[in-house]
Amino acid sequence: MRVLIVGAGGVGSALATICGRRAAFEHIVVADVDPVRSSRAAATAHSERISSTKVDASSSLDVVELASTVGADVIVNACDPRFNPSIFEAAFEAGCHYLDMAMHLSSPHPTDPYAQLGVSLGAAQFAASDTWAERGLLAIVGMGVEPGFSDVAARYAADHLFSTIHEIGVRDGNDLVIDGFAFAPTFSIWTTIEECLNPPIVYERDRGWFTTAPFSEPELFTFPEGIGELKCVNVEHEEVLLIPRWIDVDRVTFKYGLGDEFLDVLKTLHKLGLDSTKPVTVRGIEMAPRDLVAAVLPNPAELGGRMRGRTCAGTLITGIGIDGAPRCMYVYQIVDNAWTMREFGHQAVVWQTAVHPAIALELLATGEWKGEGVKGPEAFSADPFLPLLAEHGAPWAIQERPPSPG
Repeated sequence: MRVLIVGAGGVGSALATICGRRAAFEHIVVADVDPVRSSRAAATAHSERISSTKVDASSSLDVVELASTVGADVIVNACDPRFNPSIFEAAFEAGCHYLDMAMHLSSPHPTDPYAQLGVSLGAAQFAASDTWAERGLLAIVGMGVEPGFSDVAARYAADHLFSTIHEIGVRDGNDLVIDGFAFAPTFSIWTTIEECLNPPIVYERDRGWFTTAPFSEPELFTFPEGIGELKCVNVEHEEVLLIPRWIDVDRVTFKYGLGDEFLDVLKTLHKLGLDSTKPVTVRGIEMAPRDLVAAVLPNPAELGGRMRGRTCAGTLITGIGIDGAPRCMYVYQIVDNAWTMREFGHQAVVWQTAVHPAIALELLATGEWKGEGVKGPEAFSADPFLPLLAEHGAPWAIQERPPSPG
């Protein structure tokens, strides 16, 4: 398989490094609007099968021309989701399969944003599924860590652990500390603002998909292996839209363990209008406030040397087990920053995001995952996916928890 990675930020660079160690890939091209950044990503991977070039991800034509030139079989979108439409369209026009880690952006309901969906995440991608299938092309959407691993974990639980599933709740937390900064996000602040301040989505069988106010339904969730108890709140995320399409479930939620300080910062940004993507003019210079916030904060990809701790991604499933008894299980993966920096040279959050699309690409290359149209990770068997995590040094685990009363 020949792979074109569009975007050489933290995740794109980590993805190139991971894929460069796997025999399934004939050649990998890393492309970015900044050729210095794509060149650095390719050099960091230390593989003769990886090269770099320049591309404008906002131009479908530019991406199509590059895909044709390098003979790409699949285009990986490692940019932030603002660039999804042009890259998604380019993959279709170039006749390439497609993979992203975050779906097309949503738009809140114009009059009732905290109860009804407006334009939901990935709506245009789902709408194009039949057209992709007619061309014999496959687009795997939401294939990072969350969404991504969490969806694979849900598929595994549905196939092997439960006969009936009442609720699937994705729960994400960490005990990461970044030395030397009063505030420094471990992932793209642009994307973090988008998903945290948009109306969160909840799925219920009787109601379908609906929205709530940001940071709703707070709960204390205890993460395993000593990470401990964190306050988790509802956040807009793709799993809630993806999981019910392929798994029979009564309710689906997604909650982040963000911490009170992080929540306060996000609320303040919103209160001041600094989360806005609408450009403003200051002294003759036009810029979106959110882009300014991203520019003044440290680059998450460069924080690995200052970072300590672990990040946990997981899916909590409640229902009736295959033995007929009530069950509650947390299927999770923990990644330690010290290990990812030592073994790969990338910080834990971006590495954990990148390892899962790397595995999905390998399964496409070997034919163990196949299909047509637009599909989420839970549309495929988890059985060939999960064993490969251990090969990459990031094994998964299951924690049995007491079932809820009643």
